[in-house]
Amino acid sequence: MSENSVESVEKVKVRLAIYDRASSLRKDGNRPFIHPADVSGRFTTLRRVVFYVLIAVWAALPWIRIQGRPAVFLDVEARRFFLFGGSFDATSFWLVWFLLTGVLFSLLLTTTTLGRVWCGYACPQTVFLEGVFRRIERLFEGNRNERIARDQAPMSWSKALRRTGKHATYIVSALFVSHVFVAYFVSIPSLMQMMTRSPAEHPYAFVWCFAVGAILYGNFAWFREQLCLIVCPYGRLQSVLLDDDSAVIGYDEKRGEPRGKGKAKPGETRGDCVDCNRCVVVCPTGIDIRNGLQVDCVACAQCIDACDDVMDRLHKPRGLVRYDSLRGLRGEAKRFWRPRVFFYGIAGVVLVGTAGFFLTTRNDVEARILRLRGMPYVVEETTIRNAFEVHLVNDGDRARTFEVEATLQGVEGTVTTGDGDDAVETFEVPPWTDRRLTVVVRAARDSFRTGGVVHVDVAVGRETRELQAPVLGPARTSRAQTPPGDG
Repeated sequence: MSENSVESVEKVKVRLAIYDRASSLRKDGNRPFIHPADVSGRFTTLRRVVFYVLIAVWAALPWIRIQGRPAVFLDVEARRFFLFGGSFDATSFWLVWFLLTGVLFSLLLTTTTLGRVWCGYACPQTVFLEGVFRRIERLFEGNRNERIARDQAPMSWSKALRRTGKHATYIVSALFVSHVFVAYFVSIPSLMQMMTRSPAEHPYAFVWCFAVGAILYGNFAWFREQLCLIVCPYGRLQSVLLDDDSAVIGYDEKRGEPRGKGKAKPGETRGDCVDCNRCVVVCPTGIDIRNGLQVDCVACAQCIDACDDVMDRLHKPRGLVRYDSLRGLRGEAKRFWRPRVFFYGIAGVVLVGTAGFFLTTRNDVEARILRLRGMPYVVEETTIRNAFEVHLVNDGDRARTFEVEATLQGVEGTVTTGDGDDAVETFEVPPWTDRRLTVVVRAARDSFRTGGVVHVDVAVGRETRELQAPVLGPARTSRAQTPPGDG
Protein backbone atom coordinates (compact mmCIF):
# COMPACT_ATOMS: atom_id res chain seq x y z
CA MET A 1 0.00 0.00 0.00
CA SER A 2 1.37 3.39 -0.95
CA GLU A 3 2.11 6.16 1.54
CA ASN A 4 -0.73 8.30 0.14
CA SER A 5 -3.20 5.42 0.52
CA VAL A 6 -2.16 4.84 4.14
CA GLU A 7 -2.57 8.54 4.87
CA SER A 8 -6.06 8.53 3.30
CA VAL A 9 -7.12 5.53 5.39
CA GLU A 10 -5.86 7.21 8.56
CA LYS A 11 -7.86 10.34 7.75
CA VAL A 12 -11.00 8.24 7.26
CA LYS A 13 -10.41 6.51 10.62
CA VAL A 14 -10.03 9.85 12.37
CA ARG A 15 -13.22 11.17 10.80
CA LEU A 16 -15.18 8.01 11.72
CA ALA A 17 -13.89 8.30 15.28
CA ILE A 18 -15.20 11.85 15.40
CA TYR A 19 -18.61 10.74 14.16
CA ASP A 20 -18.80 7.77 16.53
CA ARG A 21 -18.86 9.88 19.69
CA ALA A 22 -20.78 12.94 20.76
CA SER A 23 -19.06 16.27 20.32
CA SER A 24 -19.32 17.13 24.01
CA LEU A 25 -17.76 13.85 25.18
CA ARG A 26 -14.06 13.07 25.56
CA LYS A 27 -12.59 9.83 24.32
CA ASP A 28 -12.73 8.45 27.87
CA GLY A 29 -16.47 9.17 28.08
CA ASN A 30 -16.20 12.20 30.35
CA ARG A 31 -18.06 15.35 29.44
CA PRO A 32 -16.13 18.61 29.15
CA PHE A 33 -18.20 21.67 30.08
CA ILE A 34 -18.56 23.66 26.87
CA HIS A 35 -17.84 27.39 26.95
CA PRO A 36 -18.76 28.80 23.52
CA ALA A 37 -16.99 32.01 22.58
CA ASP A 38 -18.87 35.23 21.96
CA VAL A 39 -19.82 35.95 18.38
CA SER A 40 -21.62 38.73 16.57
CA GLY A 41 -23.15 38.94 13.14
CA ARG A 42 -26.39 39.01 11.18
CA PHE A 43 -27.68 35.61 12.27
CA THR A 44 -26.73 36.13 15.92
CA THR A 45 -28.57 39.45 15.92
CA LEU A 46 -31.61 37.90 14.25
CA ARG A 47 -31.68 35.06 16.78
CA ARG A 48 -31.54 37.43 19.73
CA VAL A 49 -34.43 39.45 18.38
CA VAL A 50 -36.45 36.25 17.88
CA PHE A 51 -35.52 35.05 21.39
CA TYR A 52 -36.70 38.18 23.15
CA VAL A 53 -39.89 38.45 21.09
CA LEU A 54 -40.78 34.84 21.91
CA ILE A 55 -40.01 35.30 25.61
CA ALA A 56 -42.08 38.50 25.73
CA VAL A 57 -45.06 36.86 24.03
CA TRP A 58 -44.81 33.77 26.24
CA ALA A 59 -44.65 35.83 29.44
CA ALA A 60 -47.48 38.16 28.35
CA LEU A 61 -50.07 35.59 27.26
CA PRO A 62 -51.34 34.82 30.79
CA TRP A 63 -51.81 38.58 31.36
CA ILE A 64 -53.57 39.39 28.11
CA ARG A 65 -57.33 39.05 28.49
CA ILE A 66 -59.74 38.27 25.69
CA GLN A 67 -63.45 38.39 26.51
CA GLY A 68 -62.59 38.55 30.19
CA ARG A 69 -60.34 35.47 30.16
CA PRO A 70 -56.56 35.01 29.74
CA ALA A 71 -55.47 34.53 26.15
CA VAL A 72 -54.18 31.06 27.10
CA PHE A 73 -55.51 29.40 30.26
CA LEU A 74 -55.47 25.64 30.77
CA ASP A 75 -57.63 25.08 33.85
CA VAL A 76 -56.83 21.39 34.30
CA GLU A 77 -58.51 21.16 37.70
CA ALA A 78 -61.87 22.27 36.31
CA ARG A 79 -61.15 20.69 32.90
CA ARG A 80 -61.78 23.95 31.12
CA PHE A 81 -59.50 25.49 28.53
CA PHE A 82 -59.40 29.01 27.12
CA LEU A 83 -57.50 29.70 23.90
CA PHE A 84 -57.53 33.18 22.36
CA GLY A 85 -61.16 33.90 23.18
CA GLY A 86 -62.44 30.36 22.66
CA SER A 87 -63.59 28.27 25.62
CA PHE A 88 -63.53 24.48 25.70
CA ASP A 89 -64.15 21.69 28.14
CA ALA A 90 -62.98 18.07 28.30
CA THR A 91 -65.60 16.97 25.75
CA SER A 92 -63.89 19.14 23.13
CA PHE A 93 -60.46 17.62 23.69
CA TRP A 94 -60.76 15.57 20.49
CA LEU A 95 -60.04 18.78 18.56
CA VAL A 96 -56.54 18.79 20.04
CA TRP A 97 -55.65 15.69 17.99
CA PHE A 98 -56.22 17.53 14.70
CA LEU A 99 -54.38 20.59 15.96
CA LEU A 100 -51.33 18.75 17.31
CA THR A 101 -50.95 16.43 14.32
CA GLY A 102 -51.29 19.43 12.01
CA VAL A 103 -48.54 21.23 13.93
CA LEU A 104 -46.43 18.06 13.79
CA PHE A 105 -46.65 17.82 10.02
CA SER A 106 -45.94 21.54 9.74
CA LEU A 107 -42.77 20.97 11.78
CA LEU A 108 -41.84 18.05 9.53
CA LEU A 109 -42.34 20.26 6.48
CA THR A 110 -40.23 23.01 8.03
CA THR A 111 -37.45 20.55 8.83
CA THR A 112 -37.51 19.02 5.35
CA THR A 113 -37.18 22.40 3.68
CA LEU A 114 -35.35 24.62 6.21
CA GLY A 115 -33.52 22.04 8.32
CA ARG A 116 -33.29 22.49 12.08
CA VAL A 117 -34.38 26.12 12.07
CA TRP A 118 -36.75 25.29 14.95
CA CYS A 119 -33.82 24.13 17.11
CA GLY A 120 -31.72 27.19 16.35
CA TYR A 121 -34.34 29.90 16.64
CA ALA A 122 -37.53 28.85 18.44
CA CYS A 123 -36.96 25.81 20.67
CA PRO A 124 -37.51 26.80 24.34
CA GLN A 125 -34.26 25.08 25.28
CA THR A 126 -32.32 27.30 22.87
CA VAL A 127 -34.34 30.44 23.59
CA PHE A 128 -33.80 30.37 27.35
CA LEU A 129 -30.29 28.91 27.33
CA GLU A 130 -28.83 31.31 24.77
CA GLY A 131 -31.13 34.26 25.41
CA VAL A 132 -31.07 34.25 29.22
CA PHE A 133 -28.77 31.84 31.05
CA ARG A 134 -25.62 32.16 28.91
CA ARG A 135 -26.04 35.93 29.07
CA ILE A 136 -26.09 35.68 32.87
CA GLU A 137 -22.97 33.51 32.77
CA ARG A 138 -21.09 36.00 30.62
CA LEU A 139 -22.17 38.83 32.90
CA PHE A 140 -20.68 37.21 36.01
CA GLU A 141 -17.73 35.23 34.64
CA GLY A 142 -16.60 37.04 31.53
CA ASN A 143 -15.73 35.76 28.08
CA ARG A 144 -14.77 32.23 27.08
CA ASN A 145 -11.10 32.45 27.97
CA GLU A 146 -11.88 33.97 31.36
CA ARG A 147 -14.44 31.27 32.14
CA ILE A 148 -12.06 28.46 31.18
CA ALA A 149 -9.26 30.00 33.24
CA ARG A 150 -11.58 30.42 36.21
CA ASP A 151 -12.69 26.77 35.94
CA GLN A 152 -9.09 25.60 36.10
CA ALA A 153 -8.05 28.00 38.86
CA PRO A 154 -8.28 27.08 42.57
CA MET A 155 -11.16 28.46 44.60
CA SER A 156 -10.76 32.09 45.65
CA TRP A 157 -12.98 34.81 47.05
CA SER A 158 -13.45 36.31 43.60
CA LYS A 159 -14.35 32.96 42.08
CA ALA A 160 -16.70 32.09 44.95
CA LEU A 161 -18.51 35.43 44.78
CA ARG A 162 -18.89 35.26 41.02
CA ARG A 163 -20.18 31.68 41.14
CA THR A 164 -22.56 32.50 43.99
CA GLY A 165 -23.96 35.51 42.15
CA LYS A 166 -24.30 33.54 38.94
CA HIS A 167 -26.14 30.62 40.49
CA ALA A 168 -28.33 32.88 42.63
CA THR A 169 -29.40 34.67 39.44
CA TYR A 170 -29.93 31.30 37.77
CA ILE A 171 -32.25 30.26 40.60
CA VAL A 172 -34.24 33.50 40.46
CA SER A 173 -34.56 33.21 36.67
CA ALA A 174 -35.61 29.54 36.86
CA LEU A 175 -38.24 30.35 39.49
CA PHE A 176 -39.56 33.22 37.38
CA VAL A 177 -39.89 30.92 34.38
CA SER A 178 -41.58 28.23 36.51
CA HIS A 179 -44.09 30.71 37.98
CA VAL A 180 -45.06 31.99 34.54
CA PHE A 181 -45.38 28.37 33.40
CA VAL A 182 -47.69 27.52 36.32
CA ALA A 183 -49.72 30.69 35.60
CA TYR A 184 -50.91 29.03 32.40
CA PHE A 185 -52.70 26.47 34.60
CA VAL A 186 -53.91 28.50 37.60
CA SER A 187 -54.29 32.02 36.07
CA ILE A 188 -52.34 35.13 37.06
CA PRO A 189 -54.82 36.38 39.75
CA SER A 190 -54.79 32.98 41.46
CA LEU A 191 -51.00 32.78 41.23
CA MET A 192 -50.56 36.25 42.77
CA GLN A 193 -52.93 35.29 45.56
CA MET A 194 -51.04 32.03 46.18
CA MET A 195 -47.71 33.85 46.35
CA THR A 196 -48.98 36.05 49.21
CA ARG A 197 -50.35 33.19 51.30
CA SER A 198 -49.00 30.17 53.10
CA PRO A 199 -47.84 27.29 50.88
CA ALA A 200 -49.98 24.98 53.04
CA GLU A 201 -53.09 26.54 51.48
CA HIS A 202 -52.03 25.51 47.97
CA PRO A 203 -49.50 22.67 48.32
CA TYR A 204 -49.81 21.30 44.78
CA ALA A 205 -49.13 24.63 43.07
CA PHE A 206 -46.26 25.28 45.50
CA VAL A 207 -44.66 21.89 44.77
CA TRP A 208 -45.13 22.31 41.02
CA CYS A 209 -43.52 25.77 40.98
CA PHE A 210 -40.43 24.65 42.86
CA ALA A 211 -40.18 21.28 41.09
CA VAL A 212 -40.29 22.94 37.68
CA GLY A 213 -37.86 25.60 38.91
CA ALA A 214 -35.43 22.94 40.15
CA ILE A 215 -35.59 21.08 36.82
CA LEU A 216 -35.00 24.28 34.88
CA TYR A 217 -32.09 25.27 37.11
CA GLY A 218 -30.43 21.86 36.73
CA ASN A 219 -30.97 21.92 33.00
CA PHE A 220 -29.72 25.41 32.22
CA ALA A 221 -26.96 25.51 34.82
CA TRP A 222 -25.44 22.09 34.12
CA PHE A 223 -27.20 19.74 31.68
CA ARG A 224 -27.47 22.24 28.80
CA GLU A 225 -26.58 20.80 25.37
CA GLN A 226 -26.96 17.26 26.71
CA LEU A 227 -30.75 17.72 26.56
CA CYS A 228 -30.48 18.17 22.79
CA LEU A 229 -28.02 15.31 22.39
CA ILE A 230 -29.52 12.74 24.74
CA VAL A 231 -33.12 13.56 25.68
CA CYS A 232 -34.71 15.31 22.70
CA PRO A 233 -35.96 12.85 20.06
CA TYR A 234 -36.28 15.52 17.39
CA GLY A 235 -32.53 15.71 16.82
CA ARG A 236 -32.39 11.96 16.29
CA LEU A 237 -35.20 12.16 13.73
CA GLN A 238 -33.42 14.67 11.54
CA SER A 239 -31.49 11.89 9.78
CA VAL A 240 -34.75 10.64 8.24
CA LEU A 241 -36.33 14.09 7.80
CA LEU A 242 -33.43 15.71 5.96
CA ASP A 243 -32.37 14.92 2.42
CA ASP A 244 -29.84 16.35 -0.01
CA ASP A 245 -32.11 19.31 -0.78
CA SER A 246 -32.86 20.35 2.82
CA ALA A 247 -31.30 23.58 4.04
CA VAL A 248 -28.45 22.85 6.44
CA ILE A 249 -25.41 24.67 7.76
CA GLY A 250 -22.43 23.31 5.89
CA TYR A 251 -18.79 23.85 5.06
CA ASP A 252 -17.79 24.37 1.43
CA GLU A 253 -15.06 21.76 1.28
CA LYS A 254 -14.20 22.45 -2.36
CA ARG A 255 -13.45 26.07 -1.58
CA GLY A 256 -11.90 25.59 1.85
CA GLU A 257 -9.58 22.61 1.33
CA PRO A 258 -6.74 22.08 1.67
CA ARG A 259 -6.82 24.21 4.77
CA GLY A 260 -3.74 25.60 6.46
CA LYS A 261 -2.36 28.37 8.64
CA GLY A 262 0.11 31.01 7.62
CA LYS A 263 1.30 31.78 4.13
CA ALA A 264 1.39 29.05 1.54
CA LYS A 265 4.79 27.75 0.54
CA PRO A 266 5.96 28.24 -3.06
CA GLY A 267 4.01 25.87 -5.30
CA GLU A 268 1.58 24.93 -2.49
CA THR A 269 -2.16 25.24 -3.12
CA ARG A 270 -4.28 26.45 -0.22
CA GLY A 271 -8.02 26.73 0.25
CA ASP A 272 -9.76 29.65 1.92
CA CYS A 273 -9.98 27.93 5.31
CA VAL A 274 -7.11 29.10 7.49
CA ASP A 275 -7.82 26.47 10.17
CA CYS A 276 -8.40 29.11 12.84
CA ASN A 277 -10.95 26.90 14.63
CA ARG A 278 -13.14 29.94 15.21
CA CYS A 279 -16.18 27.97 13.97
CA VAL A 280 -15.45 25.32 16.62
CA VAL A 281 -15.00 27.55 19.68
CA VAL A 282 -18.27 29.42 19.07
CA CYS A 283 -20.34 26.22 18.68
CA PRO A 284 -22.69 25.62 21.67
CA THR A 285 -22.45 21.83 21.19
CA GLY A 286 -18.71 21.75 20.50
CA ILE A 287 -18.76 20.27 16.98
CA ASP A 288 -16.50 21.03 14.05
CA ILE A 289 -18.82 21.91 11.17
CA ARG A 290 -16.01 21.08 8.73
CA ASN A 291 -16.52 17.39 9.49
CA GLY A 292 -19.84 17.47 7.68
CA LEU A 293 -23.49 17.29 8.75
CA GLN A 294 -23.75 15.98 12.32
CA VAL A 295 -26.66 15.10 14.57
CA ASP A 296 -25.21 17.40 17.27
CA CYS A 297 -25.66 20.51 15.10
CA VAL A 298 -28.64 22.61 16.24
CA ALA A 299 -28.38 25.05 13.30
CA CYS A 300 -27.65 28.06 15.49
CA ALA A 301 -25.59 29.68 12.68
CA GLN A 302 -22.95 30.98 15.10
CA CYS A 303 -20.29 29.25 13.00
CA ILE A 304 -21.51 31.17 9.95
CA ASP A 305 -21.13 34.53 11.68
CA ALA A 306 -17.73 33.52 13.05
CA CYS A 307 -16.41 32.37 9.67
CA ASP A 308 -17.84 35.40 7.84
CA ASP A 309 -16.02 37.66 10.29
CA VAL A 310 -12.73 35.87 9.57
CA MET A 311 -13.33 36.04 5.82
CA ASP A 312 -14.01 39.78 6.08
CA ARG A 313 -10.70 40.30 7.86
CA LEU A 314 -8.87 38.28 5.21
CA HIS A 315 -10.69 40.18 2.42
CA LYS A 316 -12.19 36.97 1.09
CA PRO A 317 -15.81 36.37 0.08
CA ARG A 318 -18.25 35.20 2.74
CA GLY A 319 -20.01 31.84 2.59
CA LEU A 320 -17.24 29.37 3.33
CA VAL A 321 -19.64 28.15 6.04
CA ARG A 322 -23.21 28.93 5.05
CA TYR A 323 -26.81 27.90 4.83
CA ASP A 324 -27.13 25.60 1.84
CA SER A 325 -28.25 22.11 0.92
CA LEU A 326 -25.89 19.16 0.63
CA ARG A 327 -26.56 19.21 -3.09
CA GLY A 328 -25.72 22.92 -3.23
CA LEU A 329 -22.50 22.40 -1.27
CA ARG A 330 -21.47 19.85 -3.90
CA GLY A 331 -22.09 22.44 -6.62
CA GLU A 332 -25.22 20.73 -7.96
CA ALA A 333 -28.60 22.24 -8.77
CA LYS A 334 -30.96 22.44 -5.77
CA ARG A 335 -34.61 21.32 -5.73
CA PHE A 336 -37.42 22.57 -3.55
CA TRP A 337 -40.45 20.61 -4.74
CA ARG A 338 -40.10 16.92 -4.03
CA PRO A 339 -42.50 14.15 -2.88
CA ARG A 340 -41.98 14.55 0.87
CA VAL A 341 -42.56 18.29 0.66
CA PHE A 342 -45.91 17.69 -1.06
CA PHE A 343 -46.91 15.01 1.45
CA TYR A 344 -45.98 16.94 4.60
CA GLY A 345 -47.44 20.17 3.22
CA ILE A 346 -50.79 18.67 2.20
CA ALA A 347 -51.11 16.68 5.45
CA GLY A 348 -50.33 19.75 7.56
CA VAL A 349 -52.79 21.98 5.68
CA VAL A 350 -55.56 19.37 5.86
CA LEU A 351 -55.13 18.70 9.58
CA VAL A 352 -54.69 22.32 10.63
CA GLY A 353 -57.57 23.30 8.35
CA THR A 354 -59.78 20.60 9.86
CA ALA A 355 -58.99 21.78 13.38
CA GLY A 356 -59.61 25.39 12.34
CA PHE A 357 -62.94 24.49 10.73
CA PHE A 358 -64.23 22.69 13.81
CA LEU A 359 -62.95 25.42 16.12
CA THR A 360 -64.60 28.22 14.17
CA THR A 361 -67.90 26.39 13.56
CA ARG A 362 -68.12 24.91 17.05
CA ASN A 363 -71.11 26.09 19.08
CA ASP A 364 -70.95 26.17 22.85
CA VAL A 365 -74.73 25.64 23.13
CA GLU A 366 -76.31 22.24 22.56
CA ALA A 367 -79.93 21.11 22.64
CA ARG A 368 -81.44 17.71 21.95
CA ILE A 369 -84.67 15.89 22.68
CA LEU A 370 -84.86 12.28 23.87
CA ARG A 371 -87.70 10.01 24.88
CA LEU A 372 -87.72 9.18 28.57
CA ARG A 373 -86.74 5.68 29.57
CA GLY A 374 -89.45 3.09 30.06
CA MET A 375 -92.64 2.56 28.07
CA PRO A 376 -92.67 4.56 24.82
CA TYR A 377 -96.20 5.72 25.66
CA VAL A 378 -98.92 5.13 28.25
CA VAL A 379 -102.61 4.73 27.41
CA GLU A 380 -104.71 6.57 29.96
CA GLU A 381 -108.48 6.88 30.27
CA THR A 382 -108.94 9.59 27.66
CA THR A 383 -105.40 10.35 26.52
CA ILE A 384 -102.18 8.77 25.28
CA ARG A 385 -99.23 10.12 27.22
CA ASN A 386 -95.72 10.53 25.73
CA ALA A 387 -92.88 11.84 27.91
CA PHE A 388 -89.71 13.45 26.53
CA GLU A 389 -86.62 15.10 27.95
CA VAL A 390 -84.98 18.16 26.45
CA HIS A 391 -81.27 18.26 27.32
CA LEU A 392 -79.76 21.75 27.25
CA VAL A 393 -75.98 22.22 27.50
CA ASN A 394 -74.09 25.46 28.03
CA ASP A 395 -70.39 24.86 27.24
CA GLY A 396 -69.59 28.56 27.26
CA ASP A 397 -67.90 30.60 29.96
CA ARG A 398 -70.96 32.79 30.66
CA ALA A 399 -74.55 32.13 31.66
CA ARG A 400 -77.11 31.68 28.88
CA THR A 401 -80.86 32.28 28.92
CA PHE A 402 -82.89 29.52 27.24
CA GLU A 403 -86.49 29.90 26.14
CA VAL A 404 -88.21 26.59 25.38
CA GLU A 405 -91.57 26.40 23.61
CA ALA A 406 -93.29 23.10 22.74
CA THR A 407 -96.15 22.60 20.29
CA LEU A 408 -98.01 19.63 18.76
CA GLN A 409 -98.31 19.01 15.03
CA GLY A 410 -100.51 16.41 13.36
CA VAL A 411 -102.24 15.30 16.55
CA GLU A 412 -104.80 16.77 18.95
CA GLY A 413 -103.92 17.16 22.60
CA THR A 414 -101.93 19.19 25.08
CA VAL A 415 -98.21 19.65 25.79
CA THR A 416 -96.59 20.91 28.97
CA THR A 417 -92.96 21.63 29.94
CA GLY A 418 -91.33 21.20 33.32
CA ASP A 419 -93.61 20.81 36.33
CA GLY A 420 -96.18 23.38 35.23
CA ASP A 421 -99.08 23.46 32.81
CA ASP A 422 -97.47 25.85 30.37
CA ALA A 423 -95.86 24.94 27.03
CA VAL A 424 -93.33 27.78 27.30
CA GLU A 425 -90.54 28.08 29.87
CA THR A 426 -87.65 30.51 30.25
CA PHE A 427 -84.66 29.94 32.54
CA GLU A 428 -80.95 30.59 32.88
CA VAL A 429 -78.26 27.93 32.57
CA PRO A 430 -74.95 28.77 34.33
CA PRO A 431 -71.66 28.36 32.39
CA TRP A 432 -70.24 24.87 31.94
CA THR A 433 -73.46 23.23 33.13
CA ASP A 434 -76.53 21.57 31.66
CA ARG A 435 -80.21 21.29 32.44
CA ARG A 436 -82.84 18.71 31.63
CA LEU A 437 -86.44 19.71 31.00
CA THR A 438 -89.37 17.28 30.86
CA VAL A 439 -91.94 17.68 28.08
CA VAL A 440 -95.21 15.76 28.48
CA VAL A 441 -97.62 15.22 25.57
CA ARG A 442 -101.20 14.07 26.16
CA ALA A 443 -102.86 13.25 22.86
CA ALA A 444 -106.61 12.71 22.61
CA ARG A 445 -107.20 8.97 22.70
CA ASP A 446 -110.34 8.88 20.55
CA SER A 447 -108.91 10.90 17.65
CA PHE A 448 -105.29 9.72 17.78
CA ARG A 449 -103.58 9.01 14.49
CA THR A 450 -99.94 8.11 13.88
CA GLY A 451 -97.62 10.67 12.27
CA GLY A 452 -97.95 13.40 14.85
CA VAL A 453 -94.88 15.09 16.29
CA VAL A 454 -93.99 17.31 19.21
CA HIS A 455 -92.08 20.36 18.02
CA VAL A 456 -89.71 22.14 20.47
CA ASP A 457 -88.15 25.54 19.74
CA VAL A 458 -85.12 26.41 21.88
CA ALA A 459 -84.17 30.08 21.66
CA VAL A 460 -80.78 31.25 22.95
CA GLY A 461 -80.19 34.90 22.23
CA ARG A 462 -80.75 35.42 18.53
CA GLU A 463 -80.31 31.76 17.71
CA THR A 464 -83.19 29.24 17.66
CA ARG A 465 -82.80 25.48 17.60
CA GLU A 466 -85.69 23.39 16.25
CA LEU A 467 -86.17 19.93 17.75
CA GLN A 468 -88.88 17.37 17.12
CA ALA A 469 -89.82 13.83 18.07
CA PRO A 470 -92.68 11.51 17.00
CA VAL A 471 -95.72 11.07 19.25
CA LEU A 472 -96.34 7.35 19.57
CA GLY A 473 -99.49 5.41 20.35
CA PRO A 474 -101.85 2.74 18.97
CA ALA A 475 -102.96 3.40 15.41
CA ARG A 476 -106.64 3.56 16.40
CA THR A 477 -108.23 3.64 19.84
CA SER A 478 -111.91 3.47 20.86
CA ARG A 479 -113.93 2.76 24.00
CA ALA A 480 -114.70 -0.71 22.68
CA GLN A 481 -110.99 -1.46 22.69
CA THR A 482 -110.53 -0.38 26.31
CA PRO A 483 -109.05 -3.24 28.34
CA PRO A 484 -111.11 -4.50 31.26
CA GLY A 485 -110.62 -2.36 34.33
CA ASP A 486 -109.59 0.77 32.42
CA GLY A 487 -113.11 2.16 32.27
